[in-house]
Amino acid sequence: MFWPTKKDLKTALEVFALFQWALSALILVTTVILVNLYLVVFTSYWPVTVLVLIWLAFDWKTPERGGRRFACVRRWSLWKHYCNYFPIKIVKTNDISPSQNYILACHPHGLMAHSCFGHFATDRSGFSKTFPGITPYMLTLGAFFWVPFFRDYVMATGACSVSQSSMDFLLTQKGKGNMLVVVVGGLAECRHSLPGSTTLFLKKRLGFVRTALQHGVSLIPAYAFGETDLYDQHIFTPGGFINRFQKWFQKRVHIYPCAFYGRGFTKNSWGLLPYSQPVTTVVGEPLPLPKIENPSKEIVAKYHTLYIEALRKLFDQHKTKFGISETQELVIV
Repeated sequence: MFWPTKKDLKTALEVFALFQWALSALILVTTVILVNLYLVVFTSYWPVTVLVLIWLAFDWKTPERGGRRFACVRRWSLWKHYCNYFPIKIVKTNDISPSQNYILACHPHGLMAHSCFGHFATDRSGFSKTFPGITPYMLTLGAFFWVPFFRDYVMATGACSVSQSSMDFLLTQKGKGNMLVVVVGGLAECRHSLPGSTTLFLKKRLGFVRTALQHGVSLIPAYAFGETDLYDQHIFTPGGFINRFQKWFQKRVHIYPCAFYGRGFTKNSWGLLPYSQPVTTVVGEPLPLPKIENPSKEIVAKYHTLYIEALRKLFDQHKTKFGISETQELVIV
């Protein structure tokens, strides 16, 4: 008789943790929309939907006002299995004082930003022990907060909107010791997420530098070694129909549709699970910036260049520890 071993149960829990987070968006969003449509069209309980919409309107600005985190959600045992699947680890190169605020720019985005979520939206990868007194706020797309109930689930992890007003609020109204975590490359960087790739979509991303200057906070570079190795991606013929569609779609909605794949439930099988490859996020030294309320384009460009130099230095100091050759460099596009 088949009886699962402890290793089988451990693997099953890790896979469940991954799928739970990935599918929660689809399931919750679809359920909320369909249930409310049903209440309005086929029943007399339409006032329930009205009350939900009133609450949504009343609570609309919360993701831009520090969110609504729940420590118990961030400490779920489920997230421990999530982090152990790869596993993901975080490495500190310098102490970070809780007497200041920071903007941490995390690279690369990869396809799902798994390491960023594990470190900064949960308290199961060792962040609070590594950086005592620091409160991380993972900033993400405002679209995640448009749907009732799902928005509350996302906010419970400590996530907030990546809008300018959200960043301004967190840096001025929440005291000190706050770390705003921004995956600078965003979804536009997905097209460069290939095994072995070190290409970052960063050349035109200046907003995080401007915000840091306006508030006089330090920028912290962070690089997740192994993030781009979690999935393979099929590259379509340049100039072909599908490739042209991908570029057209990206121009319209700023999302690059990728044909990605990973492993399945069994060894050496094909599927949509990420490969169980180690991912180590190395957090660099804070780069102090002066406070300039209205920085010019030249000033922003100057400190953007200094930030890229700090990121390159961090990458070059640690790349050989994670299987990257000494000659391979960061490519900034």
